[in-house]
Amino acid sequence: MAINSGLASLSEGLWTGATGTYVLAVVAYTGEYAFGKSGRIAQTAAANTVVREPAMVGAMSGGSTGGSTDGRSPAYSTTTPAFSVPASSKADAGRRWGVAAITLTVLGLLLHISCVVIRGVAVDRVPWGNMYEFTLVVGMIATIAWLAVLWRMPSLRYLGLFVMLPVVVVMFLAGTLYTKASKLVPALQSYWLAIHVSSVAVAEGILLTSAAMTGMYLIRSRYERVTAATQAGLPAPRYFPTLGANFPASASLDKAAYRTVAFAFPIYTAGVIFGAIWAEAAWGRYWGWDPKETWAFIAWVIYATYLHARATAGWKGSRAATINLLGFAAMTFNFFVVNIVISGLHSYAGLN
Repeated sequence: MAINSGLASLSEGLWTGATGTYVLAVVAYTGEYAFGKSGRIAQTAAANTVVREPAMVGAMSGGSTGGSTDGRSPAYSTTTPAFSVPASSKADAGRRWGVAAITLTVLGLLLHISCVVIRGVAVDRVPWGNMYEFTLVVGMIATIAWLAVLWRMPSLRYLGLFVMLPVVVVMFLAGTLYTKASKLVPALQSYWLAIHVSSVAVAEGILLTSAAMTGMYLIRSRYERVTAATQAGLPAPRYFPTLGANFPASASLDKAAYRTVAFAFPIYTAGVIFGAIWAEAAWGRYWGWDPKETWAFIAWVIYATYLHARATAGWKGSRAATINLLGFAAMTFNFFVVNIVISGLHSYAGLN
């Protein structure tokens, strides 16, 4: 079947629409983060609504409000000034931003899915045969994973800025890796492409969400340590990450990141195994320490170490988070550097 250039062009237009919609979603998430009930501006404004006004001691004790006749200093009472914005108005504003963010995220995801599906129809194969297509799929899975997290924990919605921003970066990277719609090279014309590459793409998309939550965990945990040191009168670290004040408790972020990796790791393991089976069918051996295979194994070992440390040694906190980020860094290196710079049997990036 020949390449359908019309559908290919439509897919490219849908990529543009999905990317633009995700950008608007990030703007809306930023609005909720700033003005919602958990946001920085909202918290600051709420603190400023409570002020101290002089009130005579006599009035507080049931006496005259005209003044103090016993020479004592005026007492103070906390009141809300007339010019303050009601808390309900702030909550409503934040909720509107949040609803808009979710609506735009879902709309962008629908455009994104349509982009990937139509690309597959245009080339008459699975739509992840080169780096451009694979990157699109990874961004799509990351968005689905984020919406799945929100389905279970809707209170985390205001953190969408820190998850969807990497997705936008991935979408722009897909644009820089754009490859014209074409047939697969003979080595990739196998049903294992649909099984092996899809497993890896799903795992990497989910692990992208985990990496974002791990980054937020590190910021929040540092904020908590600095706050505890300050309250105890101890010297605080030089850098004070005030951004962490608006994040959930570090323990919650740590648990969410761990569970996400625990869910994605078996999928990634299956993807590596499927790749070995495909290698035996294509090249007559299951494993040959090709650069792509080597770095896939390195990433697998790092994530296995992370899960093992959490399950057996009870590792939590910064040490475990560092291992998690190292695993994602190895996976990212394998995707970009190995595919583009290093030559090997897996050099099917589709780039010139």
